[in-house]
Amino acid sequence: MTSETTKKESNKGEKQIITKTKEFAIKLQKLSKPAFEFFCVLLPILIDWGHKLQALWNKLDDSIVKSIIGFAFCFFGGFYPTLFAGVQAAEQGGRAIVFESMNELSIEATRIIEESKKDDKHNSDLKKLSNQEFMKRKTLFVLQKMNPEKVNTALRNIYTVWLAVISVLVVQFARTIQMANSIAEFLSRPVDRFMTPVITAAIPDEYKQWTPVIMSWTCKTIGMSLAWTVTSIQAAFASSMQGGLMLSRSAIEALRKRNIRLGGLIKDNDRDTNFDEYAAYFLAAIGFLFQMKCGLNPPFPLNIILFPFKIGEWSLRYGMMKASGGSY
Repeated sequence: MTSETTKKESNKGEKQIITKTKEFAIKLQKLSKPAFEFFCVLLPILIDWGHKLQALWNKLDDSIVKSIIGFAFCFFGGFYPTLFAGVQAAEQGGRAIVFESMNELSIEATRIIEESKKDDKHNSDLKKLSNQEFMKRKTLFVLQKMNPEKVNTALRNIYTVWLAVISVLVVQFARTIQMANSIAEFLSRPVDRFMTPVITAAIPDEYKQWTPVIMSWTCKTIGMSLAWTVTSIQAAFASSMQGGLMLSRSAIEALRKRNIRLGGLIKDNDRDTNFDEYAAYFLAAIGFLFQMKCGLNPPFPLNIILFPFKIGEWSLRYGMMKASGGSY
């Protein structure tokens, strides 16, 4: 009797999951059409902003560029250690190729969006189509207008650089990966002994087979979090010193070019003064303390503005852990 009741409850739970999945799929399908239209409006704006920022960056003086890079390393190096290391690796392994490929993709995307707008004007019956028919039509339209050779070449170049960067990061962060695996392995025994029996007794019988998997991933998550926290602190300390020195020297050079001497503190020759070193120590201390006070996470509203960098950071970490041969 008990087994039959359990089976009925299990079937009921499966039906509820299937029903909720279908409802979610229907809601998602309703959002597909407005999401596509929003994407067509947003993407050209982002591409235009990107081109303007690139043009502005190319116009900047070399000392100003180094000051900006130094500031980023000094105050944000511990927030995104893998991303900063990846950018440095890409500098040697194909950053220019990535920018060129992304530019090709942006040109292709802009051209297709313009063609789509023309298609919308000449076909007034598009508004009458259902969401499913609309997305099917637009998907086929994109495939017809796309230049497959250009897109394939650009994606291949980006993926090649990605693999090169991941390979460098795996070697660079090998200790972090080993630390994460060691912590997870160390935690697995006490967790299996003390936590697993409690969790097993608390969940229904039909879901008990998930207990070892959940406990394993819990240990791995804790190990990865602790290992990367230690690595982020080390990166914050090192990058604050590196960035502070770069920022002080490049800022002094920028002021010297503009004949700003700060009451005689800035000399014609750096060897005649220690002002750049004192400034570097001060900036490094402020940068490191700022990162520690923020808990190695950018404060509001910087966390929203820098959210794309967070995605890049976690993408590189995931790719590195997978490439290392770990079980993450």
